[in-house]
Amino acid sequence: MMKNEIIAAIVNRVMGAEEKKYSIWTIGITNDPERRKDEHDTGNKVKHWKDWKANSESDARTIEKYFLDKGMKGDTGGGTTPTYVYIF
Repeated sequence: MMKNEIIAAIVNRVMGAEEKKYSIWTIGITNDPERRKDEHDTGNKVKHWKDWKANSESDARTIEKYFLDKGMKGDTGGGTTPTYVYIF
């Protein structure tokens, strides 16, 4: 997906939630969203998981930084060639 499409989808997801705060969401990037979801899934905290495949690693990293700067939880990283962006 295009970078701006993913950003819009994430904004819509956050603003569509009962509590419209970036700070309650976690964002990350990965090359394997199913594995990463399993790694995060401790105590059912990923029940609102959603991921998108970006067109490039650069786009994924840009999207992640954009939302970290808006207050989402998470950190940079993502391993080798991450092209998936996820939130929960």
